[in-house]
Amino acid sequence: MSGELATTLAGRYIQFHIHSLTYKEFLDFHELSASNKTLYDYIKYGGMPHLVNLRRDEEVYYEYLKNIYDSIILRDIVARYNIRNVHFLHNLIEFLADNIGSIVSAKKISDYLKSQQISIMPQTVLDYLVYLESVFYVERVKRKKVGGKKIFEIGDKFYFEDLGMRHAIIPFQQKDINKVLENLVFHHLRANGYRVFVGKIGNHEVDFIAKKQEKTVYIQVAYIIIDEKTHEREFENLLKIPDNNPKYVISIDEFAENSYKGIFHWSILKFLLEFE
Repeated sequence: MSGELATTLAGRYIQFHIHSLTYKEFLDFHELSASNKTLYDYIKYGGMPHLVNLRRDEEVYYEYLKNIYDSIILRDIVARYNIRNVHFLHNLIEFLADNIGSIVSAKKISDYLKSQQISIMPQTVLDYLVYLESVFYVERVKRKKVGGKKIFEIGDKFYFEDLGMRHAIIPFQQKDINKVLENLVFHHLRANGYRVFVGKIGNHEVDFIAKKQEKTVYIQVAYIIIDEKTHEREFENLLKIPDNNPKYVISIDEFAENSYKGIFHWSILKFLLEFE
């Protein structure tokens, strides 16, 4: 059997993407129960498995996560790709951490850096983004036309493989909750085997088109549905989609479990515990 495999795979390799722990796995590892408190801890510290072996202390957790960050940046990226401008690499990572869920382009980043009196060519930005992807530190998400095959080559979004790694760079703040929830939903989808795109329908966007085998779902992420105006904004784009594939609005509303015109409204806790 091994000989046959060696012949078949000669000159090739198979790559397995091992994700950080999902929320359910985080609960199992740490022997915890689902609650707002444990969700908050998961958001802050992420799902790196070794955390279970550390003392439950924020300083200890972040020291460990920062050590991983330094190892990834200094060993896996700087050494492998012979990077000289390490300062720019750190600035780029901080930019991505602060712009989760925003359309990112090399030109946008280059223009931002110029405003900070840092001159970097767009091609250099593109190269560094590829380096960060190659070590699975961040993941690029393309925009895709809803109901069609067209994938837009300009204007991607980037999400972190692990939120704890993001918060080792930029401490979690409540004002970031929208982008953090979006990253949380993205990670859960990817860890469950979905291919993920940002949906584009006319001049509007849907946060995620998620595909697994023959299954397609559309997902909009919101912080909280507080009034009719917010409700209309979050549900409107999904209502524009003409097909009958499942559609979800995910928010932090604790008791959200209803539907509106066929669109499911789930709490983030329900989504992380039940959606597969």
